[in-house]
Amino acid sequence: MEDPANQTYTALIQLKIDEAGWAYDVVNAGVSGDTTAGGLSRIKWAMKGGAHVLVVALGGNDGLRGVDPKTTASNLTNIIRDARQIEPNVSIVLAGMKMPSSMGDSYTRAYSAVFPTVAKQESAWLVPYLLQGVGGVPQLNQPDRIHPTLEGQRIIAENVWKILKPLLEAMSKKQ
Repeated sequence: MEDPANQTYTALIQLKIDEAGWAYDVVNAGVSGDTTAGGLSRIKWAMKGGAHVLVVALGGNDGLRGVDPKTTASNLTNIIRDARQIEPNVSIVLAGMKMPSSMGDSYTRAYSAVFPTVAKQESAWLVPYLLQGVGGVPQLNQPDRIHPTLEGQRIIAENVWKILKPLLEAMSKKQ
């Protein structure tokens, strides 16, 4: 059986980076069940070794817990600003999230707007929807219907790679 740590989308992105021959290391500083508040409290720790690119893939748990979208937006904004204070030249990729319709129409609309708005205001790259093609697809999620299967992780890696690859290509040409 494969090591579950090698089946995450971050591990799969590392494989893509290695295949491209780029000398970048992916560091997964995510914590299962984390919120944007948790990410904000850890950003200084996560950035202590420096970074060329920071992928912020937080917010899903905020939405599932009914956190006010304004709070999520503020936390994401502060994560980005704190990261740039630590590493001024870091490129930021913000992964968008969406909530199921069961959360209510006005909440899901407000929540979905957080990510493109913050990305635009903070000049960050945007993965429009991290779980595109995976969210709500039973066969691509574990029995909890929240956490993706290996095939789901592969799709998520592709969603991120579409944005990350051109960014890394441009950075590699500058070095």
